[in-house]
Amino acid sequence: MEHFVTSNILSYGYLAVFVLMIAESACIPIPSEAIMLFGGALSSGALLSGVAHSHRHLEVGIVGLLGAAGNVVGSWIAYWVGRAGGRPLIERWGRLVRVRAHELDRAEGWFRRRGEPAVLFGRVIPIVRTFISLPAGVAEMPFWRFTLFTVPGCLAWDFGLALTGYALASHWRGVSHGFQPATYVIAVLVVVGLAWAGLRWWRRPAEAAESERV
Repeated sequence: MEHFVTSNILSYGYLAVFVLMIAESACIPIPSEAIMLFGGALSSGALLSGVAHSHRHLEVGIVGLLGAAGNVVGSWIAYWVGRAGGRPLIERWGRLVRVRAHELDRAEGWFRRRGEPAVLFGRVIPIVRTFISLPAGVAEMPFWRFTLFTVPGCLAWDFGLALTGYALASHWRGVSHGFQPATYVIAVLVVVGLAWAGLRWWRRPAEAAESERV
């Protein structure tokens, strides 16, 4: 899979980054870590020696932006598959994308109670991020709200990977292979930070109202 990713990015440049990230967010198991880390590393110029492809020069900002855009488009596809097909479609074909009935039960209940945090935080959690759009569609989360909470998570994840690849350049492959444990640590830190910020934002009106009464 890594060779498939790198050869396509070398051959088709930005277009490959965009299309591969669409596929990844549409529940096709293509590792976003390899796509974005390699795209970022290629942008640094450290990998250009001996590369004869016409699309070898990339800009890291464009790589991050197109990766995030591809993620959003792929998420829309998965969302509408879940929404249009509903529970019967997922139960019939869900095993192909590793979605089981009991997992869908929990996901639907979670979305009804707190769909926005699920979509936002799910974008920075490995594996979860690939499939989070399906239950959002099944639970009929409003599309504009789904998009609103999808975009920031996609931007954070894709720019983070692209910039990491750019900074580490020729060492991107080792990082990609060992990235999964690190992403869980990063994801926990991001979730804790966002939850803390969200709690402060949520409590602020109540604190302001309390101070006015005093």
